Amino acid sequence: MDPTTDGRTAGSSDGRADGTDGADGTSGLLTDFRTLVRRLIDEMPAPDGGPLLVDALTRHLGTEPHQLAVVGFPVPLHRLVDADIALAEVSAVDPDAEVIGIAGDSRHHMTLGDLVHERHGFGSLVGQVDYDRMPTGPGPDDRRQVVTSGLRLFHLDGVPVAVRQQGANPQFGRETGAVEVLAVDREVADALISRVQELMDARSVLRGQVLTFGADPYGRGMAGLTFLERPQVAAESVVLPEGVLERVVHHVIGMGEQRERLLAHGQHLKRGVLLYGPPGTGKTHTVRHLLSATPGTTAVLLSGGALMHIHAAAKVARAHQPAIVVLEDCDLVAEDRSIGMGSSPLLFEVLDALDGLDSDADVAFVLTTNRVEDLEVALSQRPGRVDLAAEVPLPDADGRLELLRLYGGHLFGDEAMSAAAARAEGTTASFAKELVRRAVLAAALADEPPGDDHLGVALDGLLSDAQRLTRSLLGVQAHGDDAGGPDDGVPVGALGRPGRASRSPGWFAYSPSSGSIHPD
Repeated sequence: MDPTTDGRTAGSSDGRADGTDGADGTSGLLTDFRTLVRRLIDEMPAPDGGPLLVDALTRHLGTEPHQLAVVGFPVPLHRLVDADIALAEVSAVDPDAEVIGIAGDSRHHMTLGDLVHERHGFGSLVGQVDYDRMPTGPGPDDRRQVVTSGLRLFHLDGVPVAVRQQGANPQFGRETGAVEVLAVDREVADALISRVQELMDARSVLRGQVLTFGADPYGRGMAGLTFLERPQVAAESVVLPEGVLERVVHHVIGMGEQRERLLAHGQHLKRGVLLYGPPGTGKTHTVRHLLSATPGTTAVLLSGGALMHIHAAAKVARAHQPAIVVLEDCDLVAEDRSIGMGSSPLLFEVLDALDGLDSDADVAFVLTTNRVEDLEVALSQRPGRVDLAAEVPLPDADGRLELLRLYGGHLFGDEAMSAAAARAEGTTASFAKELVRRAVLAAALADEPPGDDHLGVALDGLLSDAQRLTRSLLGVQAHGDDAGGPDDGVPVGALGRPGRASRSPGWFAYSPSSGSIHPD
């Protein structure tokens, strides 16, 4: 090493022969020592295992990466696939684009800014790219390999850029993913981020899907978001009083079909529908028909405690409209403040989410409840959020007969079904479905094909006093002590007000192979 540089001694940073900078002679020595250490580190060969990450970035960017600003944005867990799709499309414009990894544990807990400042240390090495198979739909083969730790190196408009993709890792305290960008031109970095965010919405795997938030360890989902099969329920399978289904369909679906005309006349598209009535009468079955009749529409289903995700659901609906947000059994948590987003009751959080949508948002909120009296006061205090209430009552005699024909018309004679419908006064659609199932079971136990006699035997069993609790669980009003059939509508005594616990997301699913139809 040359002992002198530009006329100064190696030991002096200010031209003084003794290298001192003060009375004690220490400042200049510290400066020179620091310079020497930095030069030794810079000239030190890379450790065995590969090139330094900083060197790879320097070669690609054409400048020291620690001199550049890092810009980026967080990525929610359920948008990691969307971010990967968007970045793959953006980088594909460069045929020489590549993805490199980051070796070591530092990739888990260090930001890109931290990593590019590691030159004056041993530094991270270029290593493997981390991937994760994430769902893109409800099917077992609906999967995509997503980069969860890696750097995409490519050119955008002739400018070299480096984009880091990072997934979530709760073990290291990282609950969301992130996208971080390095570019010599800051405007290019900002434009890149804007383009990626636009593509995340335009190419989103969530668009047109049926989704639910909430923990489901056996569901095909990610970070509490699960994909569901879209149900297939024809209008003929929905048994409601005349005109009820038509009004609901017109409000939820028809309004969206008239989007352009409504907006042209200054009318908003967001709307709320309340389906109310006793349990087991067909509210959820009606919802499933709405989903069936709207292929390509994004649907988010929330039930019970999952309503705490209402704001996330509203964001998904807004970004992927046209959309339907279903709030199942919202009476169960209407006044709950413990799982809301603040001090307000959870129902108010739901209504605020509806009110917060833009007027041109093609989003329909559908609420269902077994106890409308628990919601009426809250809804009246927030007028205009729900603009259609449709009662789904207990079926009358004609409705009960139609339900029996729907579930068992291919098994039993019309006369036997008419008699059963007359005897089953005050029962629900769930009761009719269970009645047919028990008749088929009775025939199987007797090793006989299902027939009219089995229907009568099954009805006798369900109407017996021994089945009082079973009837209440099917939403049927309580029986009198001595009567063989339902009484005048005395509320269920054994369980108090009829209701049900929060359903699992899979409850909404419809299986074409089994032909299963859930009435409510």
